[in-house]
Amino acid sequence: MNTQQIIELYRPAIIQIATQNSTGTGFYLKEFDLIVTNDHVVGKNAEVTIQGRLFEKRLARVWFTDRKHDLAFLQPPLEVQIPEVKLGNYDETKDGDVVVAIGHPFGLNYTATQGVISKVDRIRDGVKYIQIDAAINPGNSGGPLVNKEGHIIGINSFIIRGGDNLGFALPVSYIREALELYLPHKGEPSTRCHSCNHLVTASNIEASKYCPYCGTEVKLPQPPEREAKPVGVAKTVEEILRELGQDVKLARDGNNNWSVKEGTAKIKINYNPDNYFVAGDAYLCQLPTDTAQIKPLYQFLLQENYKMESLVLSCVKQNIVLSCIMYDMDMTKEAGVEMFRDLFQKADYYDQLLEKEFGCMELLEE
Repeated sequence: MNTQQIIELYRPAIIQIATQNSTGTGFYLKEFDLIVTNDHVVGKNAEVTIQGRLFEKRLARVWFTDRKHDLAFLQPPLEVQIPEVKLGNYDETKDGDVVVAIGHPFGLNYTATQGVISKVDRIRDGVKYIQIDAAINPGNSGGPLVNKEGHIIGINSFIIRGGDNLGFALPVSYIREALELYLPHKGEPSTRCHSCNHLVTASNIEASKYCPYCGTEVKLPQPPEREAKPVGVAKTVEEILRELGQDVKLARDGNNNWSVKEGTAKIKINYNPDNYFVAGDAYLCQLPTDTAQIKPLYQFLLQENYKMESLVLSCVKQNIVLSCIMYDMDMTKEAGVEMFRDLFQKADYYDQLLEKEFGCMELLEE
């Protein structure tokens, strides 16, 4: 298979994953009806947000974690038919083989990079890794590493910062081993002991936190009695979203980032503590293809900006964006609710108006 064929095959199976603190990638294995990702992507969470090309953002249960091999298995969406991708054979992998590293960092475009295997069995902390020169970034963690036959030979796990395309993928043999260990207990929260490699489940864990085989302290992916709450400005932002009827868990896109949909508009909210402001950007639509409409459209945007106080319409490349901004020192729940309610309401209004009156194009999304 060529690279384009691999990309088209895997695009529906790539899953975006987000928690309160991080984002990453996963992939769906139809044969096992599970989403596979890295343990460090899900962190200590028993529930994460997932989104794919064939389904909207939703919550997914974490069923299995393996800290030593950096693996986690998630519950997939039940009613979605995701095409099958297959696991390959690590024993047939050789230095110099062409590979494609695929990922989909939350909030960014789908990415796939081609490279070669630099070393097929690089040892790190007693675990084999496939060293590759294909460019990957932290948001690609948990995505599949695919060979030229279109089979998964590893899971992209980490990079060496400052290195020149030094990426590492856990071989598929470890994924198979973990699946065989977990499948007899599918649907039961479980973890693999990082000391003795045995499976610890809710039915055999000692004193709620110790491995029954070696006594090492372990943690099952169980929902905590009380969820960890954000603090400071992030807490205020989530209180605002909750007041406006948004599902805060689904809105989270990693640390200090949130995204929601209002009508047909997609709205991104970001808090930048280094610059001391909270910004909301509603991506509405794209500029019209009819060039005769461009001038009257620009005139309309300028006129609307003159009327508005806390919002501004602008063009970012081909996209028309409605934005608001508030400094964190001024951010109160009451002020934020007023500002974001205005943003949400006008985002849907302008999105429909611009498409109807000026022939603006629907916003393209992956």
